[in-house]
Amino acid sequence: MLSTQEGDRPRRRPRPRLESLSDLIYGLSLSIGAISLVLTNAQSSTVSDINRNVLEFLFVFLLLITSWIIYTSDMSVLPIETRLVTFLNVVLLILVAIFPYLFDQVVSTFNPDSVQEYASILFTADLAGTLVIMATFAHIIAREEEHLVDGEIMIRFRTARNRMSVLTVVVLLSLATPWDWLFLGVHVRLLVWYVPIVSFWVNRMARSPFSYSSSARQG
Repeated sequence: MLSTQEGDRPRRRPRPRLESLSDLIYGLSLSIGAISLVLTNAQSSTVSDINRNVLEFLFVFLLLITSWIIYTSDMSVLPIETRLVTFLNVVLLILVAIFPYLFDQVVSTFNPDSVQEYASILFTADLAGTLVIMATFAHIIAREEEHLVDGEIMIRFRTARNRMSVLTVVVLLSLATPWDWLFLGVHVRLLVWYVPIVSFWVNRMARSPFSYSSSARQG
């Protein structure tokens, strides 16, 4: 009787160790960002300092959460055991792990402008690299010969691939703006970094959450 019941249940895909490690790295990066916020506010701060620190933390938080949502959507249908996917996963984890550190160096008021600018270049390359990897994942999933998804879902992954490719170019073009360019007291380069986040959430809110299976969602 027990074996019959077990046979009727849908089989779950075993959770790869690399995927579990990825969740750990994302969680660790979020924790580092939170710890950095606490340490920053441990010293005497003005109201503007508190507002700035919270906004900076929210940026890193939203960036990591957005990346994690796209990543888990891809991994739900992607064959993670292939060499290419495994390699890209490792590179992605490296880029995600150094997100908080690089951004902290960008916004640190203790760093001179030259150091902040250098850190911003590294952060831009880091962000662009994650977008390229996410676009590559979407491309692999959307290939017809792979037979990973069908119909409308394949179209959505192709659209996501194209969108992330464009966003990669937009992020890299931010390097063309001088570091001393400010808008409302904020570096223009930093404002451009918000574009991928805004693009993802606007697209996600604009579509119906019930239009396709939740097991194959893509940002």
